[in-house]
Amino acid sequence: MGGLTSGTASEIIQASYFVTAFLFIIGLKRMSSPVTARSGILWAGAGMLLAILVTFLYPGMTNYPLMLVAIAIGAVVAWVSGKRVAMTDMPQMIALFNGMGGGAAAAIASVELYRGESHGYAVTALAVIGGIIGSVSFSGSLIAFAKLQGLIKGSLRFTGQQLLNLLILAAAIAIGAAVVLGIDTSPSAITTFFVLALVLGVTMTLPIGGADMPVVISLYNALTGLAVGFEGFALDNPLMIIAGMVVGAAGTLLTQLMAKAMNRSLGNVLFSGFGDTGAAPTGEVTGSLKPIEATDVGVMLAFAQKVIVVPGYGMAVAQAQHKIWELCQLLIDRGVIVKFAIHPVAGRMPGHMNVLLAEAGVPYDLIADLDEINAEFETADAALIIGANDVVNPVARTDKSSPIYGMPILNADKAKNVIVIKRGKGAGFSGIENALFYLDNTRMLYGDAQKAAAELIQAVKAVG
Repeated sequence: MGGLTSGTASEIIQASYFVTAFLFIIGLKRMSSPVTARSGILWAGAGMLLAILVTFLYPGMTNYPLMLVAIAIGAVVAWVSGKRVAMTDMPQMIALFNGMGGGAAAAIASVELYRGESHGYAVTALAVIGGIIGSVSFSGSLIAFAKLQGLIKGSLRFTGQQLLNLLILAAAIAIGAAVVLGIDTSPSAITTFFVLALVLGVTMTLPIGGADMPVVISLYNALTGLAVGFEGFALDNPLMIIAGMVVGAAGTLLTQLMAKAMNRSLGNVLFSGFGDTGAAPTGEVTGSLKPIEATDVGVMLAFAQKVIVVPGYGMAVAQAQHKIWELCQLLIDRGVIVKFAIHPVAGRMPGHMNVLLAEAGVPYDLIADLDEINAEFETADAALIIGANDVVNPVARTDKSSPIYGMPILNADKAKNVIVIKRGKGAGFSGIENALFYLDNTRMLYGDAQKAAAELIQAVKAVG
């Protein structure tokens, strides 16, 4: 204890919990805006650092070597992976790290349950609930990672799949209840309980299409927070309760936001089976694709009064954000009004495009979300779409048979001219053909987004 009495250590721990909770809340609040998001991460990180340090003051704590080894391994892995991961792979990394959080909550529950000590019905019930939620989040997040990483192709579906999931859940709940009531607290019963929970996470996630994985990741993030909160109650640890509540609430709000942005319920995401990567294109489209050369697009943009740029996943894959901003700076220097339009589900995770544009140095006042920018497309001379697809598909407004009908979209089709930078002629990530590409005012500039942007830069400069 380093000379501290038990009472003094307890007072320091409780005070640190209060400060940590404050730092978490301030950090989360600041993360809500791109302008303050970086400082928000630092605030929350400081809170986590304090929480880790104060853990060493716990009375009776003796396993310091194991704690230090675990912290060192985790820090090294996180640092190296964080430095090396590409922005296009960030959703996979989030899924993986989130799964680790759920796994940690499940591991805490398993330790408490395998001990076999009597903590009372309430505490044991909280450990069981946290264990099943954490296990589902862990295995489900790993499947989500594998789908986004391309390790698992397509979706596994069969008749009676939802019934199977219900049966697995019912069996896990029944065994968990037996453990809580003391009917069967044997290691085999507890092991079976956790195996069933892990299998449930797998069977729940496998049928969900790759295009819906960002929503699923957000949901599992909320579940991880919930599991941590339950384990906090079981261990009488206020810090875990607070952290779990904050993460759970944030994940829930984000999940609802993303589902709303797609005009779909969470149940539809989890059980409809829509969102398959590589699914066959759906819907009839009329017209033809009309290619255009970069030199012609350069002239069009150079003499425009207003240009709205719509970035998408194709820009992220090509890492073209710096070239796109260089192009936009040329246009701004010519007196062109340039704005960026961001859809809530553009890319593979919320804020994906905002992060890329911030990385390129785009000022925040040039970036607008869907509600702010949609009315301006009608006054734009050109909408420049870079690798975006479903978020600008007009069938969402017109075709009731389309899976994305009712989804709020960016009104890029209402611009006087639409230029689409696209690698090929295939459908988007959800497999739906985009009617925008076939409109009379749309032209297709085929090729890698970074190369196309470089050609446009030269074309604009050549205008003089």
